[in-house]
Amino acid sequence: MSGTGAVAFFAAAFVLTHLLMSHPLRTPLASRLGPRGFSAAYSAVALATFVPMVLARRNAGPEAPLWALGEWAWGTAFILMWLGSILFVGSFRRNPAMLPIGAGEVRIGEPAGVLLLTRHPMMWSFVLWAAAHLLVHAEPSAAVIAVAVLVLALAGSLGQDGKKEGQLGDAWKRWEAQTSFVPFGRGLRWPGAFAVIGGTILFVVATW
Repeated sequence: MSGTGAVAFFAAAFVLTHLLMSHPLRTPLASRLGPRGFSAAYSAVALATFVPMVLARRNAGPEAPLWALGEWAWGTAFILMWLGSILFVGSFRRNPAMLPIGAGEVRIGEPAGVLLLTRHPMMWSFVLWAAAHLLVHAEPSAAVIAVAVLVLALAGSLGQDGKKEGQLGDAWKRWEAQTSFVPFGRGLRWPGAFAVIGGTILFVVATW
C-alpha cells in the first residue's frame, strides 16, 4: 500500500469509527461499558486510528503538490487558523452541546460569545483549520487528512443537532432558533474577550 493509500485507509477508519461511536453505537456501548469505560474505549479507538494516520503521513515520502495557489493562500490560511482558534477556545464556555444530560429538565441560556456566531464553534474550528491546511499543504496525503477532518466536523455537527434534539427536545429546538449552523449566519457578532484573547494565545503558541 502506498503512503497516500495508507493515510486514506486510516483517515477513513478515523472518521467512520468517530461517527459510529458518537451516534448509533454511543448508547449501547455506554450502557454496557459505563460512562468511564465508554470514554476510555472511545479514546483508545481514536488513538488507534489517528496515530497510524499521522505516522503514514510522515512516512509518505516526497509528494508533488496537487495545486499551487500562490502567496495569497498563506495570508488566507493565517486568518482561517486565527479565527478557528478563537472559535475553539470560545467553545468551552456556556456551550449546551457539552452539557451532561441527566435527570430532570435541562435549561439552556441565551447564546453568548462564539455561540452568537455558530452553535457548533468547536466543529467549525476544525473545518477552518482543515481549509487552511488545504490551501497551503497540497500534498496528496496531507490533503486526505484535511478532508477527513473537514468531513468529520461537518457530519458530526449535523449528527449532534439530531442527538441533542432527541435528548433535550423543545429546549434544543428553541436554542437552534436563536443560533446559526454556519458561522456568521446571523451577521457579525463580537465573540467575547475570553475567546479572542485565548484564541490568539493558542494561535501564537501553536504556530511559533
